[in-house]
Amino acid sequence: MYGPGDVGFFDRIAHLYDLGMPAADRDALFDGLSRAERPVEHVLDVGGGSGRAAVAMDAPDRQVTVVDVSRGMLARARERGLGCVRGDARRLPVADEAVDAVTVVDALHHMPEQRTVLADAERVLKPGGVLVVREFDPAHPLGRVVEWTEGVARMNSLFTGPDDLARAVDAAGLDSRILDRGFGYTVVGVKTGE
Repeated sequence: MYGPGDVGFFDRIAHLYDLGMPAADRDALFDGLSRAERPVEHVLDVGGGSGRAAVAMDAPDRQVTVVDVSRGMLARARERGLGCVRGDARRLPVADEAVDAVTVVDALHHMPEQRTVLADAERVLKPGGVLVVREFDPAHPLGRVVEWTEGVARMNSLFTGPDDLARAVDAAGLDSRILDRGFGYTVVGVKTGE
């Protein structure tokens, strides 16, 4: 899921990760999930790491499963009582049309083969399901700082702006929409049909 050097980095810093990261934007995530054309009962939080976003999406009658390749980050998510699966975002360990929503929060830039990741998210979504991606905009001044910092840390990050990401979501077979812009932005894609 992450670039080759990134997995080891996240394994090493897993016990400190939540101390340095702000809480996930609950309002943006709920806005994205509300774009589904079906009830959202099962969410797959891809690249969900320590469960920071999964906790923000907690709601009655909703199951959120964290998928990540970092054993250290998944251990932190399990400590929070979250359901976890170790897996690669390019080949999600989930059947076709199995979930109502897929989220990727502050993580897509760590994933090689992003178009493959988006296509596999489309595969696992039920008709009417939604993909919600929260990312940092590399054109925003703070986004440039994040991009520079991750470069200094020798991460293999690949940041994408909202317009390019929306086009990639469309190319994956989902109906995309940019919900908000800024340092952190949200793009959703709805699986239409049936």
